[in-house]
Amino acid sequence: MRHIMTPVSILALMAAFSAHAEAPVDTMWGKISEPSYPTKVCATLTGDIVTKDGSIDWYDADGKSTHPDHDRIQQAIDGCSEGAVKLTVGTKGEDGFLTGPITLKSGVTLWVDKGATLYASRDPKDYENGPGDCGIANTEGHKSCHSLIEGRALKNSGIVGEGRIDGRGGSMILTGPNAGKRSWWDVAWQSKQGLTQHVFRLLQLDGGENLTFYRITFANSPNFHLVPGSFTGITAWGIKILTPSLVYTRPGYACPEGTTPDKLTPATCFTPDTVKNTDGFDPSNSSNVLLAYSWISTGDDNVAVKAGKGLVSKNQVYAHNHFYYGHGMSIGSETNGGAEKFLITDLVLDGNDSPSGNGLRIKSDSTRGGPVANIIYDGVCMRNVHYPMVFDTHYGDKTGQLYPSFTGIVVRDFRYISGGKYGGGVLDLRGFKEDGQTLPLDLFLDTVQWDGAQPAVNGGKGKDAPFAAHISVGPAAAAWAKPLFKDSPENDVTVSFVATRSSPRLRDCSQAFVSYKSVLADSPI
Repeated sequence: MRHIMTPVSILALMAAFSAHAEAPVDTMWGKISEPSYPTKVCATLTGDIVTKDGSIDWYDADGKSTHPDHDRIQQAIDGCSEGAVKLTVGTKGEDGFLTGPITLKSGVTLWVDKGATLYASRDPKDYENGPGDCGIANTEGHKSCHSLIEGRALKNSGIVGEGRIDGRGGSMILTGPNAGKRSWWDVAWQSKQGLTQHVFRLLQLDGGENLTFYRITFANSPNFHLVPGSFTGITAWGIKILTPSLVYTRPGYACPEGTTPDKLTPATCFTPDTVKNTDGFDPSNSSNVLLAYSWISTGDDNVAVKAGKGLVSKNQVYAHNHFYYGHGMSIGSETNGGAEKFLITDLVLDGNDSPSGNGLRIKSDSTRGGPVANIIYDGVCMRNVHYPMVFDTHYGDKTGQLYPSFTGIVVRDFRYISGGKYGGGVLDLRGFKEDGQTLPLDLFLDTVQWDGAQPAVNGGKGKDAPFAAHISVGPAAAAWAKPLFKDSPENDVTVSFVATRSSPRLRDCSQAFVSYKSVLADSPI
């Protein structure tokens, strides 16, 4: 019998949809609503590999077929015009696609459907861009590997779907000097020994407008995950980034002693602190950037906004996001192109007591510095983070004449829940005053509070006390700030306690912290 929808059932369905839908986000360039999936599908491709225990290493272990799906995916993209190429699960549960580098083009969206995974080849020859060094570490400073997904001068392109793209960073390399001896992450760890790692990024897109990432999961990149550069208009909504996933570690990242890259080659277990340079979302020299309702846990910066030579990085909003392991919500280290007009709002950051964990972070130095201005952090819940705030113009030891300047930095409606390994954490506040330049950090701490153990200032990083810092403190922060911050003419530190125009808010963080595993099944945490 044909079912007829009554007005009541239609209203119930609409209400259920509305409850699931995420609210639009107000930005400097207008109200941005949740993206939608493409209505035109140029081609639908079905998987031909079955994932076993979270991996397809069984499939390409003999090295005979390292990228069997590359040609059909690339041909489908090349043949598509203003539509999507959709990757779906096969009729017998074939959920995996295996590819080398593919090139996205304008007007085309790569749609990885729910249950499907696009896996990266683990053969360095598939990524080699000329010098012959991809897959090793040496003293050469050039970049030797193509990214898994590349594209230039893109307009109205994107990557969407509830599936995932997996870089397989912990899987053994198949060819070259490290064949069967190291994974991509083992190679990356050699950077700790003063070498240059030659491994690939998951995605690098250069130049364009209206780029969309929606609902997709990115995992286990050997290096940076997402690097879109020189774009006007980037919307990343509901994405997840996780490195390392459970297939390369133990629950809770409880690796047995002697199994991680710092102790064993090849490593048999990885943690976020031993997968080097695996940044999450790194938009560079771009404007009108929105990251919303997203989840990131990785081995380096959760977000690192790059602002090197080129277009100014400006008009960026980071709203309703959850960060876990990582080096924080960062701007820099390159700021010589300028970064301005940022809003970071409703951020939940749970650092899991990582020794290198950061919270709110702006980093640069005089070899790559420039103006960073009008950065507002409004609405932050944080816990278990070693360095809750790092605003540092001396990120590196080298010196030059590109001087960093951090002004108009505002932190408000911020609450830190103490009680982890590092108590209230450490604040690192250093403006720039040397080489005849005086560019003090201009920081306003308004409605900022610590519950439990209070923070320390600096210490633990081998750096001086607060330096060239002009700090204003609102009444809600006065209780902990007065014994902590002192005027120091010698160090150009001034502290002023000011009234705010509105009543101080006390942010409710009681329901803020959510386990990553509750939203992504193969998260170890």
